Amino acid sequence: MSASEFEAYTTGKTLTFLENGQAYGAEEYKPGREVIWSFLDGECQEGTWYAQGKQICFVYEGAEDTPQCWEFYREGSGLRAIFAGEAATELFEALQSPEPLVCLGPEIGV
Repeated sequence: MSASEFEAYTTGKTLTFLENGQAYGAEEYKPGREVIWSFLDGECQEGTWYAQGKQICFVYEGAEDTPQCWEFYREGSGLRAIFAGEAATELFEALQSPEPLVCLGPEIGV
């Protein structure tokens, strides 16, 4: 999937991904190639994405600017994502929503 195809497909949506049939995480895709990622634990990371060859790479705040690069494929009614790093992670789009992610506020405690 090219960067322009990826951008057209994802912008304005929140996609939930599965790995091996289990919930993995969700990402909200905003205009300007901005994203918000969550492992569905209420905590969110803001970031951006860019194209690098056939890959879509994500950089998240607080992640020491280490890009997470994936190859995306349109399959059936959703996306398939294959991680371009050492771990052989393969994700499948499970849900699509126009609603933003729900992110909890900062932890408050004694």
